[in-house]
Amino acid sequence: VQLQASGGGLVQVGGSLRLSCAASGSIVSIDSVGWYRQPPGKERELVATITTGGSANYVDNVKGRFTISADNAKNTVDLQMNSLKPEDTSVYYCKADRVTYSIGSALYTTNWWGQGTQVTVSS
Repeated sequence: VQLQASGGGLVQVGGSLRLSCAASGSIVSIDSVGWYRQPPGKERELVATITTGGSANYVDNVKGRFTISADNAKNTVDLQMNSLKPEDTSVYYCKADRVTYSIGSALYTTNWWGQGTQVTVSS
C-alpha cells in the first residue's frame, strides 16, 4: 500500500491550492482518510477527515475555507484550500485509517501515512 500526496506549493495570501492523496496497492477497503499538517516547530495536527460514506469533519480554523472530498472508485482524497492564510503554512500529510489490503489470500488492516507536501503561504 502506498499513499502519495501531491499539490503543495507556494501561494500568496488569499490564494488557493488543491492537495491530492492517492492510495495504491492491493487495497480492499479504507475506513476514512484525513489530512494533517505540521507547522514549523509544532506538532502535527488534524485538519480534516472524510469517511468512505462521505461524512466530513474539519478543525475550526479551516471551516468555510477548506473542503475535503473523496473519489472512492479512484481511491483519492482531495483537500481544496481557499482563502489561504500565512498560518496555513505547513507540511501537509494524508493518513488512511483502517486500510484493509491483501497479500496473496491474506488480508491485513493497518493505518497508513503518506509523505508530506509543503504548503507555503506568503504575505
